[in-house]
Amino acid sequence: MFSLLLAIIYLAFISLGLPDSLLGSAWPIMQVELGVALSSAGIVTMIISGGTIVSSLLSDRVIHKFGTGVVTAVSVAMTAVALLGFSFSTEFWMLCVLAVPYGLGAGAVDAALNNYVALHYSSRHMSWLHAFWGVGVTISPYIMSFCLSRQYGWETGYRAVSVIQFVLVAVLFATLPIWKRAGKASESDGAEEIVSNVLTPIQAAKLKGAVCVFVAFFAYCALESTVGLWATSYMVGYRGVDAETAAQFAALFYLGITVGRVLNGFVADRFGDRTMIRVGIVTMLVGVAMVAVPVTTNALALVGLVVIGLGGAPVYPCIIHSTPVNFGKENSQSLVGIQMASAYVGTTFMPPVFGIIAQYVNISLYPLYIGVFGVLLLVMTEMLNKKVKLN
Repeated sequence: MFSLLLAIIYLAFISLGLPDSLLGSAWPIMQVELGVALSSAGIVTMIISGGTIVSSLLSDRVIHKFGTGVVTAVSVAMTAVALLGFSFSTEFWMLCVLAVPYGLGAGAVDAALNNYVALHYSSRHMSWLHAFWGVGVTISPYIMSFCLSRQYGWETGYRAVSVIQFVLVAVLFATLPIWKRAGKASESDGAEEIVSNVLTPIQAAKLKGAVCVFVAFFAYCALESTVGLWATSYMVGYRGVDAETAAQFAALFYLGITVGRVLNGFVADRFGDRTMIRVGIVTMLVGVAMVAVPVTTNALALVGLVVIGLGGAPVYPCIIHSTPVNFGKENSQSLVGIQMASAYVGTTFMPPVFGIIAQYVNISLYPLYIGVFGVLLLVMTEMLNKKVKLN
């Protein structure tokens, strides 16, 4: 039963990743047809991010009332409806309206499933869970590319992904009884009943080490998203790498994260979350140093992008998985929700900040900028380890 439920959760996380790279893949065509500026995509993504932040902060209350299974099914349904709506949008304002349920659904399912896996499954399953998100993010650009290359239009690309989402919605609603049986099975096996505390952000922040983990999530996602967004521009604009090569290695950064999470799943239980987090952050900093070293050859910097991705692989899932241990199972849902919100803040606001720096100061500051977040991440996780002593 638990294996079947885990398979359903993996499918849900593929679904969570599917929409994330669609807008970027289709926007060059969409903005022309909708008659808006290229930069208008930022408005849509900001609305989506705002929705994810709000739903992440409210996730503990909603999950406490309705349960993880129902919240997951309804949340995926919201994203499916939003994606279908995108495919029929003829005006930019329609995208902005649909971005609200899109973001609300994505944030809720993210917080719900992350906490459920942290409570009921081992660290390796958390790593593989996030690897499946990478599968979803990787698949959707190919779907959109196929539709555009066959002259089906971006609308068909969105429609195709929404169909996949609706199929998953049907599976999730059909399997809701499995969530209930899994809960009863845990009780019959003698597992302790978890009564979740619904904490406000202020109450959660008062827990020992909570602020450290919130800042750590912010720093990690600021680093990851900035590396991904600006890697090609830095390599081409500052180091003189040809655009095709730079784009290939920027893609390898994300592939490094996905492959790294698959590999991390085989060793995470053996070495433990704290060790994997520490090794991952140090590896990321080594990668940042490789990008920053002022040598004539660009090979070191290009490989450094892949090293950053491999290093980042265990950090995010292992921090989430350690939440029930660090703060108590009864507090984990509230903490995970706020961690997700902190992550979205880093992802949403920090890459644009570097864009301003690159435009008005110098893009050569790229390694320094991401290095600051890497050091902040290391400091915060080590402070967390000191504040929260394991038995």
